[in-house]
Amino acid sequence: MFSRTKIIIALVLLCGAVGTQLAGPYIAKVIIDGHLLSISRPWFVTAPAAVPEGVRSVAIGDQAYIRQDWAEGVPEASGWSAATIRQEGASFMLETAESAAPVRLTNEDVIQLYSYEFVPVLRLIGLYVGLLALSGLLTFVQSYMLQTAALSIIRKMRMDVMNHIHRISVRYFDNTPVGQVVSRIANDTEAIRDLFMSFMATFVVSGVNLIGIYVAIFLLDVRLALLCLVLIPFFIVVMTIHLKYSKVYVAAMRARLSDMNAMLNESINVMPMIQAFRREKTRTGEFEALNEDRYVNQRKQMRLFSLSSRNIVGLTGSLMTAGVIWYFGGKSLHTAISFGVFYAFIDYLGRIFQPIIGIFDQLTNAQRAFVSAERVFSLLDREGEKLDAEAAPPRPEGNVKFDNVWFAYNQEDYVLRSISLEARKGETVALVGHTGSGKSSIMNLLLGFYEPSQGTITIDGEDITGISKQALRKHMGIVLQDPFLFTGDIKFNVGLYNEHIDREKVKQALRDVGAAEFVEQLPGGCDEPVVERGNTLSAGQRQLISFARALAHDPAILILDEATASIDSETEGIIQNALKVLCEGRTTFVIAHRLSTIREADRICVLHHGEIVESGNHEELMALQGRYYKMYQLQKGEGSPPPAATGEHSPAIRSR
Repeated sequence: MFSRTKIIIALVLLCGAVGTQLAGPYIAKVIIDGHLLSISRPWFVTAPAAVPEGVRSVAIGDQAYIRQDWAEGVPEASGWSAATIRQEGASFMLETAESAAPVRLTNEDVIQLYSYEFVPVLRLIGLYVGLLALSGLLTFVQSYMLQTAALSIIRKMRMDVMNHIHRISVRYFDNTPVGQVVSRIANDTEAIRDLFMSFMATFVVSGVNLIGIYVAIFLLDVRLALLCLVLIPFFIVVMTIHLKYSKVYVAAMRARLSDMNAMLNESINVMPMIQAFRREKTRTGEFEALNEDRYVNQRKQMRLFSLSSRNIVGLTGSLMTAGVIWYFGGKSLHTAISFGVFYAFIDYLGRIFQPIIGIFDQLTNAQRAFVSAERVFSLLDREGEKLDAEAAPPRPEGNVKFDNVWFAYNQEDYVLRSISLEARKGETVALVGHTGSGKSSIMNLLLGFYEPSQGTITIDGEDITGISKQALRKHMGIVLQDPFLFTGDIKFNVGLYNEHIDREKVKQALRDVGAAEFVEQLPGGCDEPVVERGNTLSAGQRQLISFARALAHDPAILILDEATASIDSETEGIIQNALKVLCEGRTTFVIAHRLSTIREADRICVLHHGEIVESGNHEELMALQGRYYKMYQLQKGEGSPPPAATGEHSPAIRSR
């Protein structure tokens, strides 16, 4: 609301600034016709003694010269002799009824005849200078207000987009490259800024200028002003054609920029892989193709701009000016034309094309802003999850049930079919199966990232589709195979914006998972800086910090997604001890490829093509000698140590 008020005030000030600028040609006309050419008006000649008191007169020699407009309403003027002054080259000639031949006036005589014009001309010049100063002040104030309002709007828009992407379904990010999302937040919002800071001001200035100019030329000559009106629809047609084709090129340019950002983001993230497989030239070639496509569209857009902007406006302006000169020249053969009127008309005519050129110059920025606005608002228009500000939900017991759940990412291409399983409070349920069997999809449904196509998922008997996503995830924790650490420090990465997790709780969580030893060896301890993705820490250290994070948040339901898959055997013992602490008393779902790590789970579900084909504990599944048995024997045959007969030394998750 505040920004809108500032914009309105700025535009009003802008109108005032334009109005003061438009007064210039009219003031020049008054100076020319009313004062500079006043010497050419009719004069009276009489004796100085015959001049009535209060009537202006100029004494040259022994005669008094009175301009006709000075003698209006003076009865004595009827008896005075007439005189005319005309200019020949650089000289002025005086003719009277009594003189046989014109008399050349001296410079002193001319100055004397202009003696009454100096003060009014200086006043008008002072008025013009004052108006220019006022215009400059108004322009500065409106420019400052408009720019601050634009910056405020863009700042709020960026925050709106940032807040909204946190609420958008994960499905959107599955199908949209990260670079494109970044481009919309950074580049597209910046392009929209030009709409307020450049195009809006130019459009208003140009509109007010055109209105004021047409009012002025209508006052000067109605017929010629009507002829000049033809320019408006002509330029509207040109602009419409320009915008039609320019939008295509600008949209392509913005799309390629997003693609380039996406490729850059991807390339930087996987640079070791690119270099390891010697794909530098191939990757550079792909980027060059995108860059070339953007360059081609830029050239097309610039060619269109060159053809339909300044060139066509300049040509039209030249033809129009020539026509006006011809018009006034022909008209002067029949009627007297004031030089001031002629000057003012030519001046105003030249000013008609300035705002039009200004609009054309901003069309590219405007088109870019419109395309960017479409991209930003298409993102904002996506339905997002509601972030409830209601009271925190009570901690659930942790009884989770999947009842005949079907799910497809795309239409009817189901990745989960008739999934039914139950995990009671404190139990550990392991999900195993080959890649693509649907293990992670089950966890995505439980976390509310997606909703099931059919069936229900309940927690403590309540359907999770009726629970807000914030409330659902408040008492859930997740540890991924490749844990992500944010830029900050270790303390921040454990607490992760939770104001209830203080420094002591962070240290306790690190001690409980066995991470305190390596953290204390770091120069900063808990305050040790963490760079992007935690790249200065080993995989095991990052995993321990992610365990401490989950433990500090004390979830009722814990999800471990391949949490030990990438850990070396030396670190595995520490990690498994941390897992025991982490899973104690919590309902835990484990996705695992290493079957030895889930041997003591309360229930193991074997998935194949989206279906649970086997279910039971380790001993039951081994006795069944089905798919789980074959997978286990295969891993064992590849060098896995034989499992203990009891859970004594199992590096696995033991249900409590």
